[in-house]
Amino acid sequence: MFLQIIDILGTIAFAISGVLVALNKKLDPFGVFIIAFVTAVGGGTLRDVLIGQVPVFWMKNLTFMYVIAGATIFAVIFRNKLDKLRRSLFLFDTIGIGLYTVVGIEKGILADLHPIICIALGTMSACFGGVIRDILCNEIPVIFRKEIYATACIVGGIIFFMLEALTNLSTDILFLIVGLVVIAVRLAAVIFKISLPTLYKG
Repeated sequence: MFLQIIDILGTIAFAISGVLVALNKKLDPFGVFIIAFVTAVGGGTLRDVLIGQVPVFWMKNLTFMYVIAGATIFAVIFRNKLDKLRRSLFLFDTIGIGLYTVVGIEKGILADLHPIICIALGTMSACFGGVIRDILCNEIPVIFRKEIYATACIVGGIIFFMLEALTNLSTDILFLIVGLVVIAVRLAAVIFKISLPTLYKG
């Protein structure tokens, strides 16, 4: 139940981030919904396909379709209230990667995969929807820029397995900590202008 709540919250956050990008690109209503949809379920779809869970999650549970539609309508109606488009996009995107990292790791654990693969699944779940969103909107995906993005997910995954090995905390508490760590790392990187080095020397 706890995991499903996190999954739905992540879906809402990513759908809203997709809507904000689509509105900024002046897409029509259908385009806005498609961008919201692929942003919300893109990473989870890749994750489920890789671990052989088909049909993928949103095909088996229509709740996600309703949640995405509701989040899209909400974001469109209140787009003026979501002041400063870039700041709102960053906030919802950051919440989304924190929540979806947790879901991906849990799916990997349930599939009895190695911790490294679980962290990779968490990172893909969190980042791939944003990659599709940015490509469709003709932007260089955030994950490919020097910003701390996927790195935050990896740090959260490592901390999860370290805490699991060293403490007796419940899984739900561990997942809550991991989600907050990913969000905190991403926020701190932006606030303090911490970024990965680039290889370009021009």
